[in-house]
Amino acid sequence: MKRLFLFVLLISLSVFAFSQTAADSGISSLDAYYLGRAVAANILSTYKLYNNTELTQYANKICQALVINSDYPAPYNGYFVMILDSDEFNAFATPGGHIFITKRLAQAASSEDMLAAVIAHELAHIMLNHGINIINEKKIENELSAVADWAASTAAKQSAEAARAASFRNSITTTVDILMRSGYSQTQEFEADLEAVVMLARAGYDPGALLEMLKVLQSAAAMSSTTGGYINSTHPSPQQRIANVEALKFRKNDTLRYRVQRFKNLKF
Repeated sequence: MKRLFLFVLLISLSVFAFSQTAADSGISSLDAYYLGRAVAANILSTYKLYNNTELTQYANKICQALVINSDYPAPYNGYFVMILDSDEFNAFATPGGHIFITKRLAQAASSEDMLAAVIAHELAHIMLNHGINIINEKKIENELSAVADWAASTAAKQSAEAARAASFRNSITTTVDILMRSGYSQTQEFEADLEAVVMLARAGYDPGALLEMLKVLQSAAAMSSTTGGYINSTHPSPQQRIANVEALKFRKNDTLRYRVQRFKNLKF
């Protein structure tokens, strides 16, 4: 059933990619959405969702507060935050607006502001098109176009399905590898931190919460060399990011009284 679901999802991606790339040589917002769905499906084939509705809804409310105070329009079909049942310190953001945060990373936050800092950083990657930029650099849009051609042709004649399906899975695997494992460049990470600071301030959160979160990750990294991808694989070191954020000038808007109690009431 899982294979059937993924195959249908990948076919949907290719059909929509075909309709968009005919008029535009780049990846459209609709392309990004369906690509993001395919990547999200692969993430969920590796991780399980954390069964905590209250935490998930809470994180999504924070996300929406950040989005409406940003300068960027919401992507096709909006943003969604999901919590992964994992003890890694990790987070992923797909081009389609899907944000995944591990339970361990969420639990590391000791305030709503710190959780908002994690979400803001992942939002920034999507808003700044970091994933799409990597994909464009790797020329994966050409693969999507080729797969879309295949989808159109096989609609009329069912030929060589298995070989083509395998080829498409390889394309998505390449995308997942870039977004989940190879990670963003140091420059992109610093850009995401800067944009996160701006979003936090505009939404009334303490921008310094990003520094607090980075210091938590720094401590975790010092305690273990196997704490998970968020620290060791797909991001620069917390020390580098701390130094970069500390160099920024930001103003704190204090709305703390509105959110301290609701965070205390939250059950992880």
